[in-house]
Amino acid sequence: MIAGIDHVQVAAPPGCEEQARAFYGGLLELPEVAKPEALAGRGGCWFAAGQQQLHVGVAEPFAPAAKAHPAFRLGTASELHDLAGRLAAAGHAVTWDESLPGEERFYVADPFGNRLELLASPARL
Repeated sequence: MIAGIDHVQVAAPPGCEEQARAFYGGLLELPEVAKPEALAGRGGCWFAAGQQQLHVGVAEPFAPAAKAHPAFRLGTASELHDLAGRLAAAGHAVTWDESLPGEERFYVADPFGNRLELLASPARL
């Protein structure tokens, strides 16, 4: 039986690594994980997100995921708002979603146009 999610992959165009590191590693503060040597030549980069990972994989041709998306949970609403401010200050459009009372969330696109959801759970607000 399935025990959990190991990783999620988002696609990016060839040569994406510098922008991926600046966005996922810099703005989102996800620690980079070394790719296995056998996969390193394929491009892209991997990041830790708690016990799971986010893989930025090279796709050619590339098309961003405008609807499908990973969702990242932050520990507090304050952290969520701080991150939204950092992203907006860096030029990324942040769209808040108030459709679920008691839960705060927003959407943002990575540098490649992939949709991401960021949220703080009601228990941690």
